[in-house]
Amino acid sequence: MKETNPVWTWIVPIASLAALGASTIFPNPVVRAVAAAALIGAVFAAVHHAEVIAHKVGEPFGTLVLAVAVTVIEVALIVSLMMAAGPEKAGLARDTVLSAIMIAANGIVGLCLLVGGVRHHEQGFRIQSASAALAVLCVLSVMTLVMPNFLVATPGPTLSRSQLVFVGTVSLVLYLVYVFVQTVRHRDYFLAEVGEGEDVHAQAPPIRAVIASVGLLGSALVAVVGLAKTLSPVIEVAVARAGAPVAVVGVAISALVLLPESLAALRQARVNRLQNSLNLALGSALASIGLTIPVIAAVSIAFAKPIELGISPRDTVLLALTLLVGVITLGTGRTTVLQGAVHLVIFAGFLFLTVVP
Repeated sequence: MKETNPVWTWIVPIASLAALGASTIFPNPVVRAVAAAALIGAVFAAVHHAEVIAHKVGEPFGTLVLAVAVTVIEVALIVSLMMAAGPEKAGLARDTVLSAIMIAANGIVGLCLLVGGVRHHEQGFRIQSASAALAVLCVLSVMTLVMPNFLVATPGPTLSRSQLVFVGTVSLVLYLVYVFVQTVRHRDYFLAEVGEGEDVHAQAPPIRAVIASVGLLGSALVAVVGLAKTLSPVIEVAVARAGAPVAVVGVAISALVLLPESLAALRQARVNRLQNSLNLALGSALASIGLTIPVIAAVSIAFAKPIELGISPRDTVLLALTLLVGVITLGTGRTTVLQGAVHLVIFAGFLFLTVVP
């Protein structure tokens, strides 16, 4: 019988936390190289333990666990960077949230559709789940990232205190309604068709293994985000030396933090569980807005920290293209490699234009 939690899945999260502590105390190139290796190991450990929990609690709770856990710690990372930085980092939260949306809705979705299409030719999912997620994503992304550019209460891509309260409140409320629909009222919309996927009858892990995975998942995610924060100055220096825009830093941080979800979604697509992949990818994009915006709005008001939310015209076009194409490619309930290639082209365009605006 296959062991639920192999030895490496216990050792790696603990070792990653140790590497995090060492990199904080001894910030030298050798320790940072070890921290980078520990970051990769922590990502794989997080994916393993998330899958153990998902197998026990069932869907869509399993994918929700990983999406929310990663996003909550990502919010903590953004807040810590906001508190330590000055006005020059006013756009950090905006860049990180936008990057998370583009990575999830184009990068993760595109890669899952492409890999799943190559291996299984055509894959299916429930249209109701994708439609619900895309509807919420359209509203939240436009209200938080686009509308600030067209309001007149404050100059530039910023919001007034009352506008921040409103945007933060409606973002959280709409996200909670989505989670309620996903897990309670219309849970069946987010479940794979009966018989879909490989190993659907695999034995559920014992409760002791699941409890251990909960703790180890938390440790691994703390290590991932902590190591990402530790390595962020290195990323900032590299970006500055390359002469790239500061927005590249937000993309890099989001990519590091979303690695566990990316790998988990990809593994689900490979075993023909595309529904789970889409739950995870689109759920991550929604959590990035629904949980991040309310918190950073509260921090901005409470500590008088400047915050810019409005995105550039170029990013507005790319976001609109992402939402439009998402409605089209996920509107039939069946996908092939073509849909995956389309999303990956948009993602490649986002990355290229971020570096070469």
